Amino acid sequence: MLRLTHYAQGGGCACKIPAGELENVLAGFGLTPPKNPLGELLVGTETGDDAAVVRIEGDTAIVSTADFFTPVVDDAYDWGRIAAANALSDVYAMGGRPLVALNVLCWPRENLPYEIAREVLKGGADVARQAGCHLAGGHSVNGAEPMYGMAVTGLADPARLMRNNAGRPGLPLSLTKPIGSGVLNNRHKATGEMFPQAIDIMTRLNADAGRAALEAGVRCATDVTGFGLLGHLYKLARSSDVTAVLDAAAVPLMEGAREAVRDGYVPGGSRRNLEWVAPHTGIGSTDEETLLLLADAQTSGGLLIAGEIPGAPVIGELIPRNRHTIMIR
Repeated sequence: MLRLTHYAQGGGCACKIPAGELENVLAGFGLTPPKNPLGELLVGTETGDDAAVVRIEGDTAIVSTADFFTPVVDDAYDWGRIAAANALSDVYAMGGRPLVALNVLCWPRENLPYEIAREVLKGGADVARQAGCHLAGGHSVNGAEPMYGMAVTGLADPARLMRNNAGRPGLPLSLTKPIGSGVLNNRHKATGEMFPQAIDIMTRLNADAGRAALEAGVRCATDVTGFGLLGHLYKLARSSDVTAVLDAAAVPLMEGAREAVRDGYVPGGSRRNLEWVAPHTGIGSTDEETLLLLADAQTSGGLLIAGEIPGAPVIGELIPRNRHTIMIR
């Protein structure tokens, strides 16, 4: 079997530029507003939220995002499904519904046959169809490593947006998917072992979770991807000017994730996530194994919600800001 994961240095959202490095690049990078814009920018780059949002008329806003990455699994069809679910997730995390998507494909045409690219695109198309999202073309380039994802446009009610800076003290924190895909995918890349439960979770759309959050009146949420649970929680708490208290024992884990950490299959991206948040985190007596799992770089993870919805475990709470942005107990 052709090992797609061996054609890329990283895999999935673990191949993202480290959050700390990215913030240094963007520091002081102010964007000048356009002349005579057609809509009002409601969510831009200020808090590093999941997508941009522009109000085009009273109760209608456009949600816009793009996400792509290198192979996270060896099966081309599954990779396409995972990448599509991951890209669509940004729209759900903002409280929107996906409307139309465009494929983004980078392909090493001299090293990988186009038949494999076709399977990747088929996987993405099937997930877009499941989401009720139009798929209308896209863009492709030749490159050294295979990459795939989507640019997605969605619609949302500007009065019901879910943002990462809307957290308030007293709100519980809920998580809609277990974590651990980073270490399991890294084990898969190294050994070829298959983890069907991880693929099932990564291909699961966050549509139902997003809808349930809106029905529950949630106004603060984000999705958990390459910066890990700790990284995305740090961004949420920092942007909301609160402290997040995380109950490590309550965080759901994928089957086999803890064993993968113990056996040494920790992606570099997960370690970099932990290095980034560590100066802002009170870890208490939390062991390194658990910390690495909490920082594990996820691909197509769940929604982290400041609130409660049916079926999602409560993993902590938001409290008034103190000297730590995150406290683990």
